[in-house]
Amino acid sequence: MTDQRRLRRRYRAERRFEFYGLLAVLVALAALVVLLGTLLGKGLSAFHQTHLRLDVTFAEEVLDRQGTRAPEVLWAADYGALVKRALGTRFPDVATRRDRRALARLLSSGAQYALRDMVLADPAIIGETLSIELPASDDIDMLHKGQLARDIPEARRKVSDQQIAWFDSLAAQGAVASRFNVGFFSGGDSREPELAGIWSAVLGSFWMMAVCVALAVPIGVMAAVYLEEFAPRNRWTDAIEVNINNLAAVPSIIFGLLGLAVFLSFLGLPRSAPLVGGMVLALMTLPTVIIAGRAAIKAVPPSIREAALGVGASPVQVVVHHVLPLAMPGIMTGTIIGLARALGETAPLLMIGMVAFIVDAPGGPLDASTALPVQVYLWADSPERAFVEKTSAAILVLLGFLIAMNGFAVFLRNRFERRW
Repeated sequence: MTDQRRLRRRYRAERRFEFYGLLAVLVALAALVVLLGTLLGKGLSAFHQTHLRLDVTFAEEVLDRQGTRAPEVLWAADYGALVKRALGTRFPDVATRRDRRALARLLSSGAQYALRDMVLADPAIIGETLSIELPASDDIDMLHKGQLARDIPEARRKVSDQQIAWFDSLAAQGAVASRFNVGFFSGGDSREPELAGIWSAVLGSFWMMAVCVALAVPIGVMAAVYLEEFAPRNRWTDAIEVNINNLAAVPSIIFGLLGLAVFLSFLGLPRSAPLVGGMVLALMTLPTVIIAGRAAIKAVPPSIREAALGVGASPVQVVVHHVLPLAMPGIMTGTIIGLARALGETAPLLMIGMVAFIVDAPGGPLDASTALPVQVYLWADSPERAFVEKTSAAILVLLGFLIAMNGFAVFLRNRFERRW
């Protein structure tokens, strides 16, 4: 009887354990759903932008009085005057200077640059009147997307009642449209939310990861091969192994301090450059690559080595021709996961100055730039409401990259993994 009670208790304990495990999985999935739902709810609206359609007259007396059509003359012309004239034509009853300023705030400051690009691309439009969609300001964009309440007192809104009336008038005339926000993917950072984009941050991350891969992968793989296949077993190799395992758990900001002290202060490398960021991330990724590489090499059966040695292969040939090809899927899987972690790091990049406001896209690893995680950090600290959706959208893009890299690692593992 006692044995039966013990058996029932063990079964009940096993069922409880299974229940707790299932509950933990469900809680984790619920938290993930809430996180992704919040990001999607706040960030999807950033992928489309509000535009206002106006009839713009490209007056020659404003753009090119002499009629030379010289690019430098067209570049320096007053395109803001064209925008103000177009608004004045649409709303002729606006007379006071204060109202004209409020009316001009319906459009983004980038509207004049859009007109400039059109004229520089085709000077033949000078003298014509065209119906053009111009980007709205961030406040009007928020109003159109329903993220700015109309029913609160005017003193607590950034958009006045008069501006709402003008916007509603344009909407009633079919002059308000929502278009895919190409500028979010093709533009650089900006103080104006409606003009801010991630292209310069994406390029900065690309150059940074290129430097990281070029340094961490070959050095990490060679270190793993040496430690696993050639290094003698003594106190020195034991100390190296312990330190490698410890370095994998060191907080990332410590590597940022190391980069600040060595690469910037001692070596004098350029600040905010992807080269320095890639070197710091390579130091951070190296322990992961080495550990993953050693585990993959150790998983190769000893019979492979013994068979190769038995037919006369040298130890180097055994490693290069037999061990590494079989261990490469595991090595690449661990490497990609380590690089995915490095792609999402922010703290070490803040320490080496990549938090600077960078507008232009970097042309190489030595140009000043920022990175995608740092761009998210900068936008999250901005007070404008429109930067909230930009931050969430940038997080979605970063998550897309991370999911793609981890998915590629899983594909490599399943595609090339061998069962022994």
